[in-house]
Amino acid sequence: MSNEHPYPPAFRSDDLVSVSGRLGLTESGALVPGGFDAECPQAFANLDAALRSVGASRADVVKVVVYLIDIADRDRLNRVYEEFFAEPRPARTCVGVASLPYGGAVEVEALARVRDA
Repeated sequence: MSNEHPYPPAFRSDDLVSVSGRLGLTESGALVPGGFDAECPQAFANLDAALRSVGASRADVVKVVVYLIDIADRDRLNRVYEEFFAEPRPARTCVGVASLPYGGAVEVEALARVRDA
């Protein structure tokens, strides 16, 4: 994904990883077509990529915050969340917002703790 922003997709400090908000963008920086149903899985795929970029994985995630422009999408979010994370799933907060960058429908951020192998 194109990163023209003054912050990294993810930042690691020792065993703590913070992932900046991930939208449903393609590598070219455009929203995937198809609205929420396409953007949500793409946002989680982008979360995965950001985690990997700093040596973490979805299994390391302890907290997720999801921003939705339509809180009615929460049930569809839950389905994607259940497919993305294995049990035990991380804690999650879901917040309804007025708008998101690029006109996105969903944005996902995460906090992870990388355990030594």
